[in-house]
Amino acid sequence: MTTIRVVCIEDEPEMIDLVRLILARKQNNRVFEVIGAHGGEEGLRITSEILPDLVLLDLMMPGMDGWEVYQHMKNDELMKRIPVIILTAKAQSIDEVLATHIAKVNAYVIKPFTPHDLTEAIERVLREQGNFSA
Repeated sequence: MTTIRVVCIEDEPEMIDLVRLILARKQNNRVFEVIGAHGGEEGLRITSEILPDLVLLDLMMPGMDGWEVYQHMKNDELMKRIPVIILTAKAQSIDEVLATHIAKVNAYVIKPFTPHDLTEAIERVLREQGNFSA
């Protein structure tokens, strides 16, 4: 049994709870440990401390927004290889193009999303990383 550590950086506690609920079921002989971080500053601190297998990152947060968190991660030697999936209500196609092709995030999931949308994006990113068999 493999444990995948996921940090969910989000300013809405309900969204962290939803992600925990979706990932609570054992999937492909894996268990997901979801660590919630309320806002960008806390998310960056927790991510740098535990170096998770994956980060789920909201873009629109007060204080330090998701793009600032992402830039800090990519400029840090220890965090820059952690895959990032953007979870956002910003559904404009230009944002998705900027995120995936310019900023090089690993995936972009638009809120509201289905459990299938989220798990499919996570599975794809983990497969692409090659660290976990999917």
